[in-house]
Amino acid sequence: MKKKTKRWLITIGGILTLVVVGIVGAGLYFFQVAVVPSPKAFLSKDQKITKASTLYPAQQWYQSANKQHWYETATSDNLKLDAYYIPAVKHTKKTAVIAHGFMGNKDKMYQYAYMFHQLGYNVLLPDDRAHGESQGKYIGYGWLDKGDYVKWIKQVIAKNGNDSQIVMFGTSMGGATTMMVSGESNVPKQVKAYIEDCGYTSVYDEIKYEAQELYHLPEWPMVPVVSAISKVKAGYSFGQASALKQVKKNHKPMLFIHGSDDHFVPTKMVYPLYHATKGPKELLIVKGAAHAKAYETDPQLYTNTVREFLARYID
Repeated sequence: MKKKTKRWLITIGGILTLVVVGIVGAGLYFFQVAVVPSPKAFLSKDQKITKASTLYPAQQWYQSANKQHWYETATSDNLKLDAYYIPAVKHTKKTAVIAHGFMGNKDKMYQYAYMFHQLGYNVLLPDDRAHGESQGKYIGYGWLDKGDYVKWIKQVIAKNGNDSQIVMFGTSMGGATTMMVSGESNVPKQVKAYIEDCGYTSVYDEIKYEAQELYHLPEWPMVPVVSAISKVKAGYSFGQASALKQVKKNHKPMLFIHGSDDHFVPTKMVYPLYHATKGPKELLIVKGAAHAKAYETDPQLYTNTVREFLARYID
């Protein structure tokens, strides 16, 4: 009887060990997919811009724009960060700081740089850590980047003057980054407003959603396991990286934008974010727009909304 019990315990222990090893192995795989920069099969490929595209004027302008390299050091790991600065045609103290999306870079934000340039702003386009020409091993999803953007903002003020008027803008991961910055206590007073486009409520919520949508995986145990691996390797957990918690601490004006047909960061995420902020706010839902396609879908509505929103808070 004792031998049978021992064999049973060994068998159960072996099975549990295999299960744990399998879960950890899968967790490490999905950590690579989610947090380590590399080509991602689930991301749509860049489309070719033709003359008929609503993005064509922006692309043509960006190719010949006066782009100056700026550099910054990250708030941790001593990483070297890279950005383009594009001065306005006419001297101005107004600057837009633009945050890009997941596996994006400064060059992929050309349409928004064009929009702000047309509105008379200087434009700063940083590459997030582990993106573009910036150094880094792990994607920060805005959480690791929020302090970096505060440093970029301070560099704008140092170079352009204490009377600078700054708006921070971002799409997708950049939208979440913008909201995460809004909750920081050391944001300079020169930041007058925020505009976020299709940002997520938290990294946990977004990873959980994508695990279900892309891989048909339940939340438990994979998302908590990958989050724990991220905490050890990258220095943050998914639940910790919450735009919702950050925006609750914001008292400055914020414009929220989302496409009605967003199935990557679902449209429903924008509503708790909009209701959470404590400052003046506005919400634009662009009908028929997919993820990060609101500007492309209706550039006139998008630009007019941004112009009218900022006119109330920036001279």
